Amino acid sequence: MTNLMFFGATGTVTGSRYLLESDGKRFLIDCGLFQGLKELRQRNWDPFPIPPESIDAVLLTHAHIDHSGYLPRLVQNGFAGKIYASTATADLCGIMLPDSAHLQEEDARYANAKHFTKHSPALPLYTVEDAKNTIELFSPVPYGKTINLTPNVTMTFRDAGHILGSAFIDLRINNDGTQFRLLFSGDLGRPARPILRDPHTVFGTDYLVVESTYGNHLHGTENTDKELTRVILESIDRGGVLVIPAFAVGRTQELLYSIRELEEQNAIPKLPIYVDSPMAIGAMKIFEKNKGDHDLESKAKEISGVDILKTDKLQFVQTKEGSQALNDIKKQAIIISASGMVTGGRILHHLFHRLPNPKNTVLFIGYQAEGTRGRTILEGSESVKIHGQYIPIKAKIDHISGFSAHADYNETLAWLSSFNQPPKQVFIVHGEPEESRGLAERIVAQFGWNVVIPEYGNRYELT
Repeated sequence: MTNLMFFGATGTVTGSRYLLESDGKRFLIDCGLFQGLKELRQRNWDPFPIPPESIDAVLLTHAHIDHSGYLPRLVQNGFAGKIYASTATADLCGIMLPDSAHLQEEDARYANAKHFTKHSPALPLYTVEDAKNTIELFSPVPYGKTINLTPNVTMTFRDAGHILGSAFIDLRINNDGTQFRLLFSGDLGRPARPILRDPHTVFGTDYLVVESTYGNHLHGTENTDKELTRVILESIDRGGVLVIPAFAVGRTQELLYSIRELEEQNAIPKLPIYVDSPMAIGAMKIFEKNKGDHDLESKAKEISGVDILKTDKLQFVQTKEGSQALNDIKKQAIIISASGMVTGGRILHHLFHRLPNPKNTVLFIGYQAEGTRGRTILEGSESVKIHGQYIPIKAKIDHISGFSAHADYNETLAWLSSFNQPPKQVFIVHGEPEESRGLAERIVAQFGWNVVIPEYGNRYELT
C-alpha cells in the first residue's frame, strides 16, 4: 500500500512537507519552514504530525528555506535518516541551514533583551549546532542518477530550473505488482532565464504534485532588462539609493547577471553595487563550484573568460560594521540584501534607514507571501513594523515580476502539455487559495485532468 499525506504548503506558499508511505517505509518530501502569517509560523513550533524518528529518509527538491528550513528541527526531535538532495542543493544547505539557525538564535536573543516574549526565556526553534548535525545527514545525488530507496521504490532527480540544484523528484513505485510513477515538481522554474537550464521535459506521470505560486497570474510581457534599466535610471534621477530585497540564492545571482549585461551594453552607468548578505556571498562560491549546472549560454561566456556574476564596481559586505557603514551612502548606489520577503536578515536594517526618505527606491523582484513585510510594503501601506517600530514608507516602491523564478500559469500549462497521457491525479500545492484554485481550473479547462487541492493533513491512497 502507498499513501501520500500533506503536512504543509496547503493554502499557503510555505512549509512544503509531504509524507509518502510505501514498501513499509516513510519518506518526507521537502521539510520547509512556514513563513508569513503568525498562525502559519506557529506551526513550526507544533509537534510534527508523526514521530520524526519514524521517518526513514527526507527527499529534498531544493534549498530554499520554505522547502528545507525545518530540517534542523526535525533532527533535533529525533530524525536520523539520510537526506537525499542534488549535489548543489546539498552545498547550498550547508550555508543556508546554519544561517537560518543563526537568525533563530538572534531572534530569541532580541526578544529576551526587549522583553517581547510571553515566555521566559524565548528559545530558538533550533540552533546552529542542530543545523550542523543536519548537514552531516546529507547524501548528495547527481541529476539523472537513479537510486534504490527500497526494493520497490526508486528515485531520480530531474532539473527543475528554479534555482541552482532545484529538482523534480521522480519516483517509480512497485505497489503489490502494480508499477506507477509519482512526480513532485518542487518549485517549477521558468524557460529562457539566465544562468540555469530550462526545466526538464517530462512526458508523463501517474501522479503529479505541482506548485501553484503564480497559478492565477501571468508575469506579463514586460522586458525585464528594460524595466530594470528604467528603475536604475529613475533612482539616479531621484538622487537616492536603490535597495533591492533579494533571496540570497538564485535571485541575487540572476540580478547581478542582468546588471552586468546592462553595463556591457552601456544601458546604465557603472554604479557601486553592494551585496550585503554573507549567505549570498557564500552562494556565489557554490555557483562557481557547480558550473556544470549552468545553461549553455552561461557556459559559453564563462569559457570565453566572462565572469558572468561580476559587475564593474561590485563589492561584497561581510561584516556587521561594513553593513552599517552603508548608511553613509546617500546616492548613486545599489544595495542588494536578504531576505527577499523582508522576513529577517540585514535587509531590515537597510529598510529601517532608507524607507523614510522619498529620494530612495525599494525594488521588489520576487514573490511576497501573505503576512510578510514585503507584502505590506508592496501593497501600499503607509508604514511597516521593523525592529519594534513603525517606519513610515516614503521611498519610491517599485516591482518587476519578470525576475520571478516560479513559472506562471501559462508556463506551467506549457510544461504540462508535454505529457503524452493524463495523470491519474494532479495535486495542487504551494499556493495561496486563489492561486491554487486558478491553476486547478485552468488544468481542468485545458486538459480535462483529474485535479484536487489538498487540505492540511489530507491522506490519499495511490494505486
